Amino acid sequence: MSKVLIVLTSHDTLGNTGKPTGFWLEEFTAPYYVFLDAGVEVTVASPLGGQPPIDPKSDDPLGQTESMARFKGDKAAQAILANTVRLSDVRAKDFDTVFFPGGHGPLWDLAEDRASISLIESFYNANKPVAAVCHGPAVLRKVKYKGESLVKGKRVTGFSNSEEQAVQLTEIVPFLVEDELERLGGHYEKAADWQSFVVTDGRLVTGQNPASSVAAAQALLALLK
Repeated sequence: MSKVLIVLTSHDTLGNTGKPTGFWLEEFTAPYYVFLDAGVEVTVASPLGGQPPIDPKSDDPLGQTESMARFKGDKAAQAILANTVRLSDVRAKDFDTVFFPGGHGPLWDLAEDRASISLIESFYNANKPVAAVCHGPAVLRKVKYKGESLVKGKRVTGFSNSEEQAVQLTEIVPFLVEDELERLGGHYEKAADWQSFVVTDGRLVTGQNPASSVAAAQALLALLK
């Protein structure tokens, strides 16, 4: 049985606005059930451990998806989310791959988190695939491979500048995912706003936005096979 580690943010405040943020619920529930239904063993971690913050905007009653509804009826999954493992306690050698959902939280904590950076490097150096969706690719910001940015020269995607503009947070976030991936030397690609779009380049899988969550998880499973 393959083992996947899902890493969620522990950051709950949107810059200095005083407004809440966290991880995007769909970007956790959709991959979680893609993995579970494929017979993959799932472990969930976060920098602080315990219950990570859910971005309240991601749980809008009008935006409910099949995986979110399934999660709300799944006591076992809720218990796993409420008791995430502390990120500094996990080791890449115990898993086959790692998946980073987005939400705006990772821009503040996981992008700078030494445990996260070291973990991704350990996975990649061990020839294990790494995946991230939406704002999740922000976690690659300081990750190195052979002395250079992991994303340098690679085809990548992530939350686009136009999507950030659409949610009116361009001036709030510490950096724009699209701009940062390009600054690091990545070959950034995107589809139309809010459309599912996933890029696989070698062992790296990136998805553009929440709509890309299922496809990103499926792309990662394809690499595991």
